[in-house]
Amino acid sequence: MIPRAKRFLVRGGALTAAGLTVAGLTATAAPAQAAPAPAHDSLSASTSVAFSTARFWLASNGAALKKATQYTWDAKAVTRTKLAASGGVEADGKPGAVAPTGGQKAAKAKNVNLPKTVGKVFFLDSKGEHRWCSATSIQSAYRNLVATAGHCVYDIDGNRDVMDKWVFVPGYYQGKAPWGLYVGQTAFTHYNFAVYEDFDHDYAFVAVYNGIQLGDDKGKVVTKTEYDKFPGVKKVVPAEVTKAEYDKGRLNPATFDDYFTEGRNTDAQPVGPDYPGAVLERGEVGAETYRKARTGKGNGHKFGEPEVAHVTKPAFDAFKAVQAAKTAEEKKAALKAAAAHFPETETYLGTPSDKGGNYTVTRYYVQKWVKPGTVRKYYKATYVVYESLVKDVGRLGDNVGGQGFAWNQKAGQPVHAFGYPGDPHPDGDKPFTGVTMKYCYGKTNTRAYTSNAYKINDHLALRCSMTGGADGGPWIIKYANTKRVGYVNGVTSAFFDQDGNDRVDFISSPYIDGDAAGIYRKATEVRNARIVGDKGELLK
Repeated sequence: MIPRAKRFLVRGGALTAAGLTVAGLTATAAPAQAAPAPAHDSLSASTSVAFSTARFWLASNGAALKKATQYTWDAKAVTRTKLAASGGVEADGKPGAVAPTGGQKAAKAKNVNLPKTVGKVFFLDSKGEHRWCSATSIQSAYRNLVATAGHCVYDIDGNRDVMDKWVFVPGYYQGKAPWGLYVGQTAFTHYNFAVYEDFDHDYAFVAVYNGIQLGDDKGKVVTKTEYDKFPGVKKVVPAEVTKAEYDKGRLNPATFDDYFTEGRNTDAQPVGPDYPGAVLERGEVGAETYRKARTGKGNGHKFGEPEVAHVTKPAFDAFKAVQAAKTAEEKKAALKAAAAHFPETETYLGTPSDKGGNYTVTRYYVQKWVKPGTVRKYYKATYVVYESLVKDVGRLGDNVGGQGFAWNQKAGQPVHAFGYPGDPHPDGDKPFTGVTMKYCYGKTNTRAYTSNAYKINDHLALRCSMTGGADGGPWIIKYANTKRVGYVNGVTSAFFDQDGNDRVDFISSPYIDGDAAGIYRKATEVRNARIVGDKGELLK
């Protein structure tokens, strides 16, 4: 979260706007003077880190995305600072521009057709909170560039250089990534912002990896050989089997490795009631043991009620033969014969009876405190591969297009500002949810506003009631409503209360000059890269 000392609202001072038009938009114009070396930092140290980041945000149907909140200040306790008006913003060279790409024809409408390029950037802040800002895809040679505010990429509230787990989701809506999720690869901003937190340069350009989507593939069961050869996402699923099946499988060399065991067989051990983990175990006993337990001489055993069990005539006879045995040999033979009817016949020392043709035996039980025994379990491995769980969906610009970029333009031009506002106004009113994209339209002021406290000397302002969460959203001049593209000429950086009624009524952007153009051009040199291959395998 940005410290309150770094955020501000504007009171007092006239914000004026003059009707000026865009001038000097050319596809090849370059800054008149060399831009300073930009600050650039890796957002993902490797493709494995990028893959982990994508899975973090997309898992469980986008649960982490839905959890995120806007990365802004506490609107109820914000520092209010008056910015003194100075002269107009100053260009540092000739105006120039790079044309947009991927404009999509849209039906003519009275309202503004929202651009496909705009979406949310998600990241973890210095406190580990799930946060979002706004951003847009912007034109570049490798179709892999995002423009947003510098404070939505660089960590000015913690001890890190950049935010953690940074991703861009164009067209985001309620946990969905309709055109994929794009993990940040390398971030670029002005040196003065990265080092000095100079909000005159509160912009950033981020080169992203190819987009990723998670499919709904439930997996395919394959052989061990196929499993070993598969390069993508896969896992071994254990299925419990019987001891007999385990023994049979281990005898076959072809399936020997598919079977494994866990644990071991141990008997329950008698313990006292205070023993950690002790449980009451119900066990069948003979009549004499039961009698002792009932009379309080059963060594701590608790007695249970006898049960009368109905049995078949053969089972009754087998039980009776055990009771009638007089020698150890006779009893051993009788127990063996009775095993088919009574798996635990040796404990059946109750009373057999035959009343009215019903064959019954009386069974006796006691309860005792024991440390539970363990059972050895047997498993067979099932090999599952996920052929379409993770998909590469291609380059950002190929999927949603890219806005153009313009610098050193005259102030006072009409502009569309897009974003996902979610914060309440300072008075507590909350008209925005942050779920859907909003926009403002108007002319920027023609004068620059300064503040030594915030290192601001060249911000442009636009009358707009969007609140926090719209941070980083693009300011687009020459926006073609039918094609949904224009030229990025600013990003939302700060929010203002101009008339002092505790409601945001202006937003501001750094002036985009030749320095910004130089940093943009440096960012366009980063080649696009894939995270996963055609089968969802992680690429090195």
